[in-house]
Amino acid sequence: MIPFQIFVDADACPVVPEIERIAKRYQVALHLYCDTNHVLQSEVGDVHVIGAGADAVDIAVANACKKGDVVVTQDYGVAAMVLGKGGYAVHPDGWQYTAENIDRLLYERYTVKKARRSSKKVHLKGPHKRTAETNEKFAAKFERLIASLKQAENQS
Repeated sequence: MIPFQIFVDADACPVVPEIERIAKRYQVALHLYCDTNHVLQSEVGDVHVIGAGADAVDIAVANACKKGDVVVTQDYGVAAMVLGKGGYAVHPDGWQYTAENIDRLLYERYTVKKARRSSKKVHLKGPHKRTAETNEKFAAKFERLIASLKQAENQS
């Protein structure tokens, strides 16, 4: 089995420290992708700075990952491409994108975008306020995934 890697759509990703800690603990290669407006530094992973542009980072992350890799992203489109390649896609809140939920999520994104474009005023709820507890929940779920993938990798 080829060792899996972790890729992060790191522009405004709130859980980079948690991901770095887990990647280091399990000795998994980590790649953080950001655009020129969100330059990061990391002592654990490789930082890939992509030129600013609509979806430039998203496309770079989706192109870089391969089957079995883990991608952390808030973007449903990126998650769909990762799943199509046989990778694992995880939201920064800790839940996994799956073949069972991605179509619904993409449809919801489409309807929200359509509503925002309409001439009528639309009041949609934004994301919930992020808390330390949210980050802890992410870390626990993410670590379980990485540990299980690492165990499977070691058994092959």
